[in-house]
Amino acid sequence: MNKSIFIIQKMDCPSEEQMIRMKLEPVDQVKHLEFDINRRKLEVYHTGNGDEIHRAISQLGLNDRLEETTEAVLPLPSDDSHQKKILWWVLGINFGFFLLEMTTGLISNSMGLIADSLDMLADAFVYALSLFAVGTSIGRKKRIAGISGYLQMGLALVGFAEVLRRFFSSTDMPLFEWMIFVSIFALAGNLISLWLINKAKTDEAHMQASAIFTSNDIIVNGGVILAGVLVYFLDSKWPDLIIGGIVFSFVMRGALRILKLSK
Repeated sequence: MNKSIFIIQKMDCPSEEQMIRMKLEPVDQVKHLEFDINRRKLEVYHTGNGDEIHRAISQLGLNDRLEETTEAVLPLPSDDSHQKKILWWVLGINFGFFLLEMTTGLISNSMGLIADSLDMLADAFVYALSLFAVGTSIGRKKRIAGISGYLQMGLALVGFAEVLRRFFSSTDMPLFEWMIFVSIFALAGNLISLWLINKAKTDEAHMQASAIFTSNDIIVNGGVILAGVLVYFLDSKWPDLIIGGIVFSFVMRGALRILKLSK
C-alpha cells in the first residue's frame, strides 16, 4: 500500500472535494482519500505507482502537484453517523432560511435578501449532494450534480436579469427593516450551523469544508445587513442591487463548480 500526497491550490470548498472524489471513484487503485481543505492537501492511499491517479486529478484543472509517494498502512474506516446527523441539521437550516429569505425578499422588494436566499439554497445543494449520493453509482452521482448545477445556474441567471431590470427601471425602494432583521436571523442560523459543525470536533475534510462554507455565508449575511443600513442612510436602492449582484456571482460560481462534478 502506498500513500501519495497532493497539494491542490484551488481546492477550497466542498465542491472541489466532491469533484475529486467522483473523479477518482472509478480508479481501482484508490483505496482511501483524506482531505485537508485548510492546507489544500489530499492524501491518496492506493496500490501501484499512482500515475493514473495523478493524471485523473490533473484533468480537473485545480492547479495540483504531487508532493511525495511513500509506503503506508491503510487507515481504519471511521463511523460517520454522528457527522451525517449534523450535516442533516445544517442542510435543514440552510433550506429553511432559503424559504424565509426568498419569501421576505419578495415581500420587501430586496434583491439582497433574494440573492442571499439563493446562496443558502446553493449550500443546501452541496450538502444534499454529499448526503443523497452516498453509496450510489458514479453515473447517478453525476446526474444529481448536473441537475443541481443547472438549476442553480438558472436561478443565478434569473437573479442577474432582475438586478439589471431594476437597475435600468424605476422600482420601489427595498424595505431596509426587513433586510436588516431577516439577515440577522439568517446570521444566527449560520452561527448555529457553524457551532454544530465545530461541535463534531473532527479534522475530517468534509466537515472542515462545511465550516468554511458556513463561515463564508456569515460574511454574506453581514453584507446584506450593511446594504440595509446604507439603503436607510443614503435613501437609495443601489446598495441593495450591488450586494444582490455580488451574491448572485457567488451563486453562479458555485453552480459552475457543481457542474464540473457531472463531467
